[in-house]
Amino acid sequence: MLQTFKIAFRLKNAYRVNGIVFAFRQIPLIGKLVGVGAYRSRGLKLFAGLLAAIWELITVFAGKLLYFLLMISFAAGLYESADRSAVFLHILFFLTILGAFYNTYLFNPTNDKYYAIILMRMDARRYALTDYTYALGKVLIGFLACGLIFGLSAGLPWYVCILIPLFAAGCKLCVAGYGLWDYEKHRKATNENLPEKWIWILGAVLLAAAYALPCIQVVMPEWVFIAGCAAAVAAGAVCWKKAVKFTEYRPMFQELLRSKREGTSLRQVTAKAVQEQNRKLISENSKIVSGRKGFEFFNELFVKRHQKILWKSSVRIAGIAGLIVAGLAAAVVQIPSVSQGLNELLMVFLPYFVFIMYAINRGTSFTQALFMNCDRSMLTYSFFKTPEAIIRLFVLRLREIIKVNLLPGIVIGPGLALLLYLSGGTQEPADYLVIIISILALSIFFSVHYLTIYYLLQPYNGETEMKNGTYRLILWATYLICFVMMQLRVPNFLFGILCTAFCVVYCIIACILVYRFAGRTFRLRS
Repeated sequence: MLQTFKIAFRLKNAYRVNGIVFAFRQIPLIGKLVGVGAYRSRGLKLFAGLLAAIWELITVFAGKLLYFLLMISFAAGLYESADRSAVFLHILFFLTILGAFYNTYLFNPTNDKYYAIILMRMDARRYALTDYTYALGKVLIGFLACGLIFGLSAGLPWYVCILIPLFAAGCKLCVAGYGLWDYEKHRKATNENLPEKWIWILGAVLLAAAYALPCIQVVMPEWVFIAGCAAAVAAGAVCWKKAVKFTEYRPMFQELLRSKREGTSLRQVTAKAVQEQNRKLISENSKIVSGRKGFEFFNELFVKRHQKILWKSSVRIAGIAGLIVAGLAAAVVQIPSVSQGLNELLMVFLPYFVFIMYAINRGTSFTQALFMNCDRSMLTYSFFKTPEAIIRLFVLRLREIIKVNLLPGIVIGPGLALLLYLSGGTQEPADYLVIIISILALSIFFSVHYLTIYYLLQPYNGETEMKNGTYRLILWATYLICFVMMQLRVPNFLFGILCTAFCVVYCIIACILVYRFAGRTFRLRS
């Protein structure tokens, strides 16, 4: 087993290092300095190996730290009328069960499984058990560290914090055991990246139980968590025994990794599924017409035929935001004790909405729809890549995505101002206007941001695979900056003025960059 683990770990590290070298070659300027010979460079590969080791360490802690911080600890702090430790444990319980279905590790069709089991013909059972044991070990270590850090700060007893990693591992083992049993019964391998419909429904129920029940003062007591942990560990032990005795790993993985054997990746399978889903949402009504001419005609037909893709989520988000505002407004009016806490929160809460507006903006889905259903074909025509055509369509598309993103902003901005007024108001009337304007400015900013990087870095090839490392880096940087914004504690008026000014300046610069460079950058990737 130990020898199998060593071989598997070296294999995983080798392709990860090569992936890092490939990413370096995709970065502008640096990519020109890093030629094909970089794959033979010992120094560069040592540096990439160091980055791979750091990444492996990050996978143990970083993701779990963010998970505990945002999904559990921060969320638990929003329920001010309830006991924080009880809400923390309540949310953790249901999210851990949910995570067990979406991250089984055993049924994840990764490249290392394909290389080891299919190409190198390693013993499938030994490889699966060593790889899964390693994954569970990372879960235990990461959840133990985060459970102690955040659990103790939330007021949980130390013995409950120690049970958290055992509960997480037990839940994952239970789901893995069920998957093995299901394969024996139905001869169908479960792909955790393409969950079935009932898992999505279960996920929605578990999310509602985690976050909605504390709103009505229903919180799971500590003894239920301890009992659930004991049950998960006991059931997990049985499932581990099942995993050890399971003898059909090779045929199961052959089916699970079939797409890779046929020369397609999970990204291609997922992209194909997304394309098929998008086609169902595109209107085929032949009566859809436009009275405009030129690119206005072209753009209006696209928007009308893609109403569900472009507007469905935006309308849904706006509706949910309206219901939340109405619910909080009713709570403020009916429960006076809520007013003071909500007022104090709203006076410094504006930085949080940088991340919220980032999360709900439809920029990425809009650009994906543009490429999959329009630009992928049109970029094969020379007239479509002329600077005049690119700038004309950029302006038209920017107008449409701003409309889509402004709809939730129009609900959220005035809604926050209304809640501030109902909860006690502010001594500075300008605060209301600043809140509204800054939320609308953020909506416009993210519209411009995503369309700009799409035009300047067009990341997709003809098969809709993302082939631009710089584009990925900018997406990650956007996420990190928005996340850091939540840590700021700045008065609304000052933050709103600075935020609005930044958005205006950024939009001007972005449009100038598109005007100057998009004619050379907006093309199909090879």
